[in-house]
Amino acid sequence: MAEAADFQGTSPSPARRWRRRTTALLAGAPLLAGLVQLPAAGAAHADGKPPARADADSGPVAVAVDSLTPSAPTDGDTVTVSGTVTNNGKQAVTDAHVGLRVGPEVDTRSSVDSIAKESDDLQGSIAPEIENKYTEKFSKLVPGVAEHFNISVPADDLNLGENGVYEFAVSLSGQTSAQPWEQILGIQRTFLPWQPGGADTKTKTTALWPLISTTHMAAETGPNEEQTPVLLNDDLAKEISPGGRLNQMLTLGKDLDVTWVVDPDLLASVDAMTGSYRVRDGENTVAGTHQDVAKQWLADLQDAVADKEVVALPFADPDLASLAHNGTDVTGSLSQLKSATDVIEDTVGTILHVKPSTEFAWPVDGAVDRSIVKVATSAGADKVIARSDSLQEGNGLSYTPSAARPVGGGTTAVVADARLSTAFEGDLTKASSSTLAVQRFLAQSLGLGLQTGKQRSVVIAPQRMPSGSQARAMAEALRALQGSTWSESQKLGAAAAAKPDPDATTEVPGTSSYPSELRKNELPRSAFEEIARTQGTLDNFQVVLSNPSRVVTPFGRALNREMSVSWRGRATEAESFRDGVKRYLDGLTGRVRLIDKSETKLSGRSATIPVTVQNNLVQDVGPLVLRLTSTNPTRLEIDGDRYEEQPISVSGGHSQSVKFPTSANANGRATVIAQLYTMDGRKYGEPVTFDVKVTEITATVMLVIGGGVLLLVLAGFRMYTQRKRAAARDAEKNGSDGSEEPQDTEDGPENPDGTEGRLNKESGAPARAGDPEQPSDPTPNAATESTDPSGTGERVDR
Repeated sequence: MAEAADFQGTSPSPARRWRRRTTALLAGAPLLAGLVQLPAAGAAHADGKPPARADADSGPVAVAVDSLTPSAPTDGDTVTVSGTVTNNGKQAVTDAHVGLRVGPEVDTRSSVDSIAKESDDLQGSIAPEIENKYTEKFSKLVPGVAEHFNISVPADDLNLGENGVYEFAVSLSGQTSAQPWEQILGIQRTFLPWQPGGADTKTKTTALWPLISTTHMAAETGPNEEQTPVLLNDDLAKEISPGGRLNQMLTLGKDLDVTWVVDPDLLASVDAMTGSYRVRDGENTVAGTHQDVAKQWLADLQDAVADKEVVALPFADPDLASLAHNGTDVTGSLSQLKSATDVIEDTVGTILHVKPSTEFAWPVDGAVDRSIVKVATSAGADKVIARSDSLQEGNGLSYTPSAARPVGGGTTAVVADARLSTAFEGDLTKASSSTLAVQRFLAQSLGLGLQTGKQRSVVIAPQRMPSGSQARAMAEALRALQGSTWSESQKLGAAAAAKPDPDATTEVPGTSSYPSELRKNELPRSAFEEIARTQGTLDNFQVVLSNPSRVVTPFGRALNREMSVSWRGRATEAESFRDGVKRYLDGLTGRVRLIDKSETKLSGRSATIPVTVQNNLVQDVGPLVLRLTSTNPTRLEIDGDRYEEQPISVSGGHSQSVKFPTSANANGRATVIAQLYTMDGRKYGEPVTFDVKVTEITATVMLVIGGGVLLLVLAGFRMYTQRKRAAARDAEKNGSDGSEEPQDTEDGPENPDGTEGRLNKESGAPARAGDPEQPSDPTPNAATESTDPSGTGERVDR
């Protein structure tokens, strides 16, 4: 592989010559052992020979190199090494001293890896100490106690030779009561990159600086006009506050020549915090209080990226590998990626005031196969950030080729160097771990540059979410690299556009080559199926809303978040988030519903049945279609058929009733079903089923009613005859007094109040005020319609 290629174009150095001499001496050691007894270890050391080594691999004393400056020295520099030595043994160490050792030139990148892997091994080859004056002495090292050391040495006294990477070691030598002679009791190896003069062809290096976080926003928003956003927790505030991970990434990155890689979801989440927002607290929410922190972080970020290259990933950084392996055959999954891509420019441009590059896709750890590349480019990206341990060289190249590789279909794979990209993974909280990582990174970078005289473009794509300690180590290494003599910075777009190496591999591996460790943390197929179901519910919901954007936008982004890379290794949290989104959406759709009805009584052959729709949303809904269906149309018909449909719209916070005309063909119980539908014919919500009890008016009832009417008529007639007789007596009496009798008019007698009376249709006599209404008088055939839902045993309108 090219990663293990030898450094070419270098000449022998003093250290390399020392290695050859040491090899010759070691080859003759058995013969010398037979001729003469070896002197004590201390004397051997005095004669310039390597001292004896302890039997244990790492020795009883731990040596930690906490600082090495400058990281890449040049002529005239003074190299300063500081750290600690800790006696982990059971016996005190006496007559101890810390010394510096410069080993041979490391001439392959794989050798750098080997040395770093066994950096404290006492069984490996150990170079001699440099001059005694560059040591620090300790009369006694007590077990369990750490002692600090600090040694400075001019770079010229290190006797470094030609340009190259040199092994550099700090050792602790001393003696114990059990072994009273000087020996190496602990060692720590690292590297010194040495190229004091400018390189003829500098490596063009692109460093990605990712601003990515986990999911923080909920799908839930407030019911007010501003739709107050809700955060899942207060973790984002901690990340962007001074000392937080994202605050450190911003502070460190602003002074580096890097390509910023941002997730629009992170920007949207911080932007939401600049105004009124709420934070989940168990089942409730509380007011957020970190507006000032959010405003400051965004303002600083705007300044940092003002003149830098910004690459924006699709919204919420979707897991391309999971989608390729488990989601492509689930309907709508690729549409989610498209929607996450479509909102990039508006989100980033609005918040950062820059135009981001949207043409790059970045699968997890740069691991690619053919299905991943296909999915990655399906939403419009034509460049895929891969890594060299995935897209490996198989043609025996003796050097690392440039990053850009055409892989077919107009797609370019931008292959990041695996060694440089993974240099800052792991626990770097200790200063010694961080220092070793920085020196190893610089050694790999210089080693790559010395492989060939060709100028190449190299890309560094680190882990997506570096910790604070990892970010500090990355920044330290990049500052040293960008101030070095062998590298110059380059934007990612330029690296992708660079002329590809004709000998570099362009064959994307098959799906079976995808690492099993990565595959086991992918989102499962069930996750994409649940996303599809939630999307279907959202599609059904939005068509009934007067202002669908209040729902479509927050839930659309929540569905993007359900596909995020950040759920890898957090399956339980991912499932909980998906369930929460679905539960909240179901709760909203359930606020538009049919009111339950109990049994309804239908007395007669025809009547109307009211069905009520309730809208507990803050916005109007409709038009919807309300269908009432009779399951037994031979007994009960709805408007002369099996079912009837009527459109309905309901204002926010109100209820609305719809009345359906029905007709009964027989007595008995009939079941009816009320169901809401969208205008395109899809069911909306749960149906309401209730029974209608049909009862016919019998002959006995009619006879009773008729008898009552007859009694009223007879009573009225009796009253009339009595008044007639009384009037006649009054007239006779008046006549005897000489008064005139009243004269009939053509229209009948005049009422006492001066109005004309109406004639009784039975007798022809004038009707009087207070006379009972007759059976033939018109009566209403239905009661006043009510919009209230029917209650138990309610008799419907007829």
